[in-house]
Amino acid sequence: MAALTLININWQLEANASAHHTDKYSSTELIVRRGQAFTIILTFNRALQTGESLTFTAETGPQPSLQAKTQAVFDISSTASNSTWSAVQQSTNSSSVSISISSPANAAIGRYKLSVQPASGGRASHRTLGTFVLLFNPWSSGDDVFMPDSSERKEYVLEEFGILFVGNVNYIHRRGWNYGQFQGDILNICLSILDRSLSYRQDPATDVSRRDDPNYVGRVLSAMVNSNDDNGVVLGNWSGNYSGGTSPGSWNGSVEILQKWKDAGFRPVRYGQCWVFASVLTTVLRCLGIPTRVISNFNSAHDADRNLSVDIYYDESGNHLNMGSDSVWNFHVWNESWFTRSDLGPSYNGWQILDSTPQERSAGIYQCGPASLIAIKEGDVDLEYDCPFVFAEVNADRISWTYDIRRRQAKPISSETKSIGQFISTKAVGSYARVDVTNNYKYGEGSRKEREVYEKARTKLGRVYGFSATSEKRPEIDQKPDISGKFKVDGSLQIGKDVSLILVLRNLTSDAKTVKANLTAWTIVYTGKPIHKVWKDSLSATFASEEEKQFPVKITYAEYQQNLTGDNMIRVTALCQVESGIDVVVERNITLDNPDLVMQVPSDAKVNEPVNVEVIFTNPLDQEVKDCVLLAEGSDLVKGKLEIEIPSLQSRQTSKIPFEIIPTKSGTKQLLVNFSCDKFPDVKAFETINVAN
Repeated sequence: MAALTLININWQLEANASAHHTDKYSSTELIVRRGQAFTIILTFNRALQTGESLTFTAETGPQPSLQAKTQAVFDISSTASNSTWSAVQQSTNSSSVSISISSPANAAIGRYKLSVQPASGGRASHRTLGTFVLLFNPWSSGDDVFMPDSSERKEYVLEEFGILFVGNVNYIHRRGWNYGQFQGDILNICLSILDRSLSYRQDPATDVSRRDDPNYVGRVLSAMVNSNDDNGVVLGNWSGNYSGGTSPGSWNGSVEILQKWKDAGFRPVRYGQCWVFASVLTTVLRCLGIPTRVISNFNSAHDADRNLSVDIYYDESGNHLNMGSDSVWNFHVWNESWFTRSDLGPSYNGWQILDSTPQERSAGIYQCGPASLIAIKEGDVDLEYDCPFVFAEVNADRISWTYDIRRRQAKPISSETKSIGQFISTKAVGSYARVDVTNNYKYGEGSRKEREVYEKARTKLGRVYGFSATSEKRPEIDQKPDISGKFKVDGSLQIGKDVSLILVLRNLTSDAKTVKANLTAWTIVYTGKPIHKVWKDSLSATFASEEEKQFPVKITYAEYQQNLTGDNMIRVTALCQVESGIDVVVERNITLDNPDLVMQVPSDAKVNEPVNVEVIFTNPLDQEVKDCVLLAEGSDLVKGKLEIEIPSLQSRQTSKIPFEIIPTKSGTKQLLVNFSCDKFPDVKAFETINVAN
């Protein structure tokens, strides 16, 4: 009888992809999820005889080993195993054998090589069948990333587009994003990210063996999405000057960024800011099967010295001083991923915070998390990983100081316990609505429980860093303020128009008070970093008992237009010096609206049939705008990115830009457009399109 020889393997790509929820990937390779069986059909030169056996080997990484669980050797068995690799013969049709192969729910994810060794009459020949990719499995109850709700799985694993929330506490607005985790070569690029990490370079065998744990994989990726230590994907830039790269505000999606990283020989892509890092990390984590969402935190603290307070300094004119490393960002964007924490215990399972924006080093490199969301809410800042930093982002106290430059003396003037960590937001499941998740991060501001948790966190940190929870950097404010103040907006806030505000000051005492105020306005980036002073003024007034007065503030377009950054943000500050009282800072960050970009697109379309789109932009300025470009992208709607150059627009002129897209896959899709010119860097719009077969 002829030796048993393998002639063909049928990977059952379509059936396996459908069963494993991997049918959206653009690949001719088998992609399956761990802890779930997949079927292959092997065809031999003849039928298997009694006594002949098949032994399979599945292995991953450069140094596969049984001990590290990166190699598995298994024979045909009568039943599948939940805890080990196994193969069950399902049926035989003459020379073809249908085999069901199961992986354990805790197998390392990655690309595997599968081989078979038929044995007959003591003779055995080893044959490589090919490769397949094994992913995390949120559909499997035995997997650490199991997510029981099907609508949440659809949103946090399978959705290829979404929205981010940006702006400031007074003005939250939406920005579309194309995650595109199933597009083109993205899965291979995501696996390359793991293989280029510092952990892999230092010890490839151990790194691959630890890819069974989403906790480990998430932490590695939080380091690799930024470029700081490891030539990772994106180089951060918060200077306001983005020459030599792409302005962070211009990106509309992750696919182009990840593809550029690969095409440049894995050199960092210039440039990103927090929402870019978070969105790229979302793409990579969803691609590998870890449920992930994007979180925006408004008035987000950057507590550099780990004492759970941020210190902000002003000079006597009301200008922000660059003293210390603490800051308060208008908003900051990070990720939450869903998995269990075997290292902490089941009470800390669920959403875990990961942050790939390079802010502070953790274990020597720029990475952050995973920090358990429950640990943050309960003040358990002594738990892994990076809980003190995340806790401070949402719940630090803010202390304002005036600094006398001549005397080199700092004086505390206010301490706020409620201003940090507001309107913490994420996209709703299945819609573009904003969901406020602030209560997931902390108890109600002003409640006794919130203060108890804050003091608990300070006490735990004090033990680690050797300070007293009651004294360190907790200055006593000598007296209560005699006046209160606020800036009110008076009219619309639009680029091209003057900014009109009203400073409202009120005497809180029954005595007459004289107040002198120094007012400044600076253009800023969203992190609060001042870029250029564009306006200043001063006033002096006497207030009768409990009197309120209003003072108009006008900053003209001519004053701010040359120095506005792509964030469209201006910070207005009044440092009020009260006779025989303590200084009071009144401050407001404002975001100016871009002009409208209108996209007209049918809500329904069909695969492979052209769709006509029209984008309309009107120049609102009294001057010409030049260097106009429209960019369009969308997974399964536009191949790569569409770029259209547009002639200069005269004052008040309207441009109607038509173009055509051809959908390639069915489902709900998102089309994003970005209009740029010399006066408006990134004006955005997005629409969803339902594509039928």
